[in-house]
Amino acid sequence: MRLVLLGPPGAGKGTQAGVLCKNYSLMHLSTGDLLREAVKNNTPEGVQANSYMDKGELVPDEIVAGMITEKLKKEDVNAGFILDGFPRTKNQAEILEAALNELRLPLDMVVYFDTSEETILKRLTGRRICRACGKIFHITNIPPKKEGVCDACGGELYQRNDDKEETIKNRIEVYNKQTSNLIDYYQQKKILNKASGDLGVDELFAVLKNTFERSGLI
Repeated sequence: MRLVLLGPPGAGKGTQAGVLCKNYSLMHLSTGDLLREAVKNNTPEGVQANSYMDKGELVPDEIVAGMITEKLKKEDVNAGFILDGFPRTKNQAEILEAALNELRLPLDMVVYFDTSEETILKRLTGRRICRACGKIFHITNIPPKKEGVCDACGGELYQRNDDKEETIKNRIEVYNKQTSNLIDYYQQKKILNKASGDLGVDELFAVLKNTFERSGLI
């Protein structure tokens, strides 16, 4: 099963991707994780990407597309994969389609998580990340035992710049402007399905499982 999960920041794509990968033995390829790894390692791509990410803007197609396509070529993706956070533009989608056709691994389905701004803000402004090990917490949903301290390693928890309210609102606006034609693109290819990103993790998984069963993917 080869999937793309679409949706604005905070739609729950990464969380749901983890659930799907665990249940269906798929590989999770997260654009955000790849970009943050590049930023942390101070690679040329990471330095370029960071200047956009800090302002809540989308990283240019050529940077993201190059990272993802190289990852697909290197990893064993024959068992199936989930792309989370990529593509975000029609141009990226076309680059991805060409790369997957070359690998003979066309997409089976694209799922769009339709999510309200209220839900997005609640999820993202409460997110905290450990500077040392990268473990993710949430001040309401997954609070640490001690405020500001990682349960796993005792590292300092912090709020990423792109998880602050002003930046989040900008990210949502940018996302909506730049992805509207991407939704149309996959609708025309008849592989787009929509699900509510406002649902809880278990509820959303049940909806997706039903969708996969009806489509004959599982």
